[in-house]
Formats: sequence, structure tokens, C-alpha cells
Amino acid sequence: MPGPTTILVGTEATISEILGAISDDSEVLGCVTLDSAPKGLPVLAKTKKLEKLAGRGIRKAYISIPAELDTGAIPGRLEALGIQTVNLTPIADQLTDQAAAPSIKLQSADLDVASLIGRTPHPIDRKAVKKLIRGKRVLVTGAGGSIGSEIASIAASYEPEQIILMERAENALFEIDRRIREEFPGVTRCAVLHDVVDTEGTKAHLNELRPDIVFHAAAHKHVPLMEDHPAHAVTNNVFGTKSIADASIEAGVERFVLISSDKAVNPSSVMGATKRLAERYIQGVQRRHKGETKFSMVRFGNVLGSACSVLPIWASQLAKSRPITVTDERMTRYFMTIPEAAALVIQSAALAHDGKRAPVFVLDMGEPIKILDLANRFCAASGIAKGREPIVLTGARPGEKLHEELAYDAEQLAPTKFAGINTWAGHLPDDFDLGALVSDLSSVRASRDTEAVIKAIRKHVPEMIAKAAVVAELKSNVSSEAPSGAAA
Repeated sequence: MPGPTTILVGTEATISEILGAISDDSEVLGCVTLDSAPKGLPVLAKTKKLEKLAGRGIRKAYISIPAELDTGAIPGRLEALGIQTVNLTPIADQLTDQAAAPSIKLQSADLDVASLIGRTPHPIDRKAVKKLIRGKRVLVTGAGGSIGSEIASIAASYEPEQIILMERAENALFEIDRRIREEFPGVTRCAVLHDVVDTEGTKAHLNELRPDIVFHAAAHKHVPLMEDHPAHAVTNNVFGTKSIADASIEAGVERFVLISSDKAVNPSSVMGATKRLAERYIQGVQRRHKGETKFSMVRFGNVLGSACSVLPIWASQLAKSRPITVTDERMTRYFMTIPEAAALVIQSAALAHDGKRAPVFVLDMGEPIKILDLANRFCAASGIAKGREPIVLTGARPGEKLHEELAYDAEQLAPTKFAGINTWAGHLPDDFDLGALVSDLSSVRASRDTEAVIKAIRKHVPEMIAKAAVVAELKSNVSSEAPSGAAA
């Protein structure tokens, strides 16, 4: 019988982490270490002399190197020796976001966005995620977006059989495909230029690719824009979700996770209401289907540093010597970093599921933050002296609330076995009519009559806050002591 064919690359601490996570350490031949080796594990070569590994029958290398250390060209050099590489993020880097937290480019330096919210990310259960992902075909829709691309990258680090990147934007798809290829050269991937709204095309792709897990991140997300284009929001957020969910059932997908939003709770906007409709479709199809595809949803608030969010906008405004815009000094939002949100989304799919009801998982976002406070911190981090912050209040935009919610009633949230992930006790009423929802919205999805579209939305999201009530809240004299802030 052939001997061990796997090696571990990293520091003593990170190699020990890998040993604790892999299922069969008898396959480990030895290690390449940047400091010392764990007790009992032979050192096969120094990082400067990787060529000594040639001819030893090594097939795979797990690489876990702290972000602050220079890895040089280790993955590429190992690949050149015919050794498949699997990159793993050290736990310490996951907890502090050193490895993956986004940074915003300023004129003087890069800004660590996680430092602006003072948040300690929730730890990730690596064994649970590895059990979920390892050897599976993982499909991500909206794979070129901020959350979709991070989900794809994290999933690629857990030895999937294949990563399927589905995205309708050509440049975004090219970039995430390039990123996965360079960071995880040993992972098989498939880039699919496709819009999930295309029902027949979506079914054809899934029947051909046969994914085991689907993370549905594709969506229209900009609140003011969707107020002016409600039919587009219905088509993309509701019928795009219907298309990929139905195709997943037909293709025998095991787990399906819808990326939702805190804006789906008591929605004041078309965007939020259509995300709530997407949730209800998923809940309805799970109730009707009760088959092998297990559906779930994950709600969370704003992610720092995502495309077209406040931080990139503020950085652009500063770069052009323009004032930073904040809509309302009372406005608050929930925030977390992109890496933490994406990791928790993946981890939620590892939770037990009976297949009878589609659970709504709610991420622990901490306390809401005043956008005005965030703007002040951003200015300070950018080197602008206190009291000289160039901040201009512009007024709330159509569809925006002063304060977002993560659940209809906080008492309905219960913890799960994973820190940072709660489950919502709410569920569909017994008389929910999935067919009527689809029929009513189908009749207006191509309509140019904004009021007709919104009327159809309200019929199935009766809790949608009337525009007059939102305007009244914005005009009210809310005390400055109450939670407050604003959105750029």
C-alpha cells in the first residue's frame, strides 16, 4: 500500500490547527514549517528549499500561514512540483479579520474597515463547515458581488469538489474566477455567465452541473433605485429566487440558502418588500415540496466596504475634495464585515434541518451604529482633525427607514449551536397561498405602472410600511439621545 501523501505548511500553531481539523492524520507525511514543528511531526524541508520535496510521492499540501507573514511563492512552487495545494485561513486571522477584512483605499493609506465598528467577529466552527463543504459541488449566484465572491472564496478553502460561479455581469465574473484560480489553484471551478431570472436556462445549467449546495446571493439591493424600478425588483428578487429555487428542486440540490436582508422586516421600501416576498416563496416552496432539498434563509444588515456602500462612497468623496454626505443625523444601521457575514452564511447551512419548514436565520449584528458616528470615525481614521469633518446632511432618500430591524419581535429569536447565528420563530400562516403570490406578481413584473406593481407587492406583504408613515417618522422630532445616524 502507498504511504502518506499529504504535507502541512505553516507555523507550529497553524499546523496544529490543521491536524485538529482533518479527518485522517494518518495521511500526513510531515510538514514544512516557518518556525518549529508540532511534537512528533517530521520537518521535510525548509521553505527556501521546497524542491527537496520532489520525488517523495506527495500529492497534497494544506497551507495555513498567518496574514502578517510573507508566504512568498509557496503555493505556486508546490504546484510546480505537482502537489495540489489547499489554502486554509488561520483561526486567529478569522477572528481578527487580518486576512480577509476589506480595506478602503484612501489618499494616504489603506483603512481597516473593521476598526470603524469596533466589532470582534464571531468564531467559525471549521469542522462543521468542512463537513458541509468538503467533496461537494457548491454553486454561488451573484458570485461576482461583495457577499457572493466572499462566500465563493471561503467555500473554496474547504476542499469542495467544485466551485460553480454564476454571475450575469461579465467583468465581475471574470474577476472572481481569476481570484479563485490564483488563490486556490487546486480547486476545480466553473464560471457560468448567466442571469438566474432566465428560468429555462437556469434549469438547464443546474441539471447539467448538479450542485449539492446553492448559495443564492444574486439580488437588486439599492433601496432608492428600486423605488423607481419596482418591476425590476420583483423580477430579480422574487422571480430570480423562484427560478433558482425551482431548478434546485429539479436538480436534487441538498441545501439551498437564500441571502436575505434586515430590510425585509416591516419593509418600508420596494427592495425590502421584494426580499420578504423571496423569503415567503422559499418558505412556501419548502412547505409544499418537503423533499430532499432543504431551504433556509439568512438575514443580516449592512456589510462594510461592499460595492457602492457608504465607505467606498465616502472615500471617493474625500479623494475628490468633496464633503462626506450623510442623510439624517438620527439614522442607524447594523454593520458587520464582509468576511464575517459570508462565513456565518456558510456556517448556517451546517445547522440541522428537518426539511419541513424553511428556517430564517438571523445573524448577530451587535448594536446598531449611528451613521453620523461612523462618518466621524471615518474622517478621524482618514486624518481629518476633529471638528473639521466635512460632513453634509442631505436628507433621507425614498424608501429609507431611520432604524432597521432584524426580526419582527426580538423575543422570537432563539440561539443556535453556533455563536452569532440565531433562528427566528416566525413562520407562514396556514392559509398562505403560494400560487396566488406567483400569479399576482407575474401579472405586474413587466408593468411600467409603478403604483400597480406596489399594490401587488402590498397585497402579499401587508406589513409593508406606508410611505406616509415613513415620511412622518423622518419629520418627527426624535431625541438626539435615541438611536440615530444616516446613510450616505
